[in-house]
Amino acid sequence: MRRREPGGRVESLGPRQTSPGRDESPEERADRRWNELLQEVRVIQTGVQILFGFLLTVVFTPRFTTLGPTDRTIYVVTVLLGAATTGALIGTVTFHRLVTGHRLKPETVYWASRLALVGIVLLLATVTSALLLILRIAMGNSAVPWVVAGLVAWFMVCWFGLPAWALHRYSSRG
Repeated sequence: MRRREPGGRVESLGPRQTSPGRDESPEERADRRWNELLQEVRVIQTGVQILFGFLLTVVFTPRFTTLGPTDRTIYVVTVLLGAATTGALIGTVTFHRLVTGHRLKPETVYWASRLALVGIVLLLATVTSALLLILRIAMGNSAVPWVVAGLVAWFMVCWFGLPAWALHRYSSRG
C-alpha cells in the first residue's frame, strides 16, 4: 500500500503502519489529527471573532474622530491584521470542506495545520497592534512600546517558546 505525502512524495505503508504508542492506520491518524486541529481552531477563533468584532465597531465611536494620523494608521493596520487572521483560521475549515470526499485527509490536515499556524502568527501581530493602539491612547507616554514589547515577548514564550522547548526536551528521549 502506498500513500502520497504532501508535496508529492510517496510513502510505502505496508498492510498497517502504526504511530508509536497508537494502533491506528494513516487514515485513522489523519482523522484524529483533524479533530484535534478543529478543536484548537474553535478555541482560538472565538477569541479572534470577539477581538475583530470589537475592532470593527471602533470606527463608529465619537472618540475615533479625535485620533491623530498615527493612531488611525495603527487602527487600520490592526483591522487588516484581524481580517487576515480571520481568513487564515476560517481557511482551515474551508480547505477541508472543498477537498472532502477526494481521499485527501492526510494532505488536508497538513495544509490546514499550516493555515492555523499562520493564523496564530497573524493573531500575534493583531494583538500587538491592538495593544499598541489601546495603550497609546490610555497611557500616552514613552513606556508604551516597552510594555507592548514585554507582552509580545511573553506571548512568544507561551505560544512558541514553551512548545519548542517541550519538543526539544521530550522528543530527544527517543
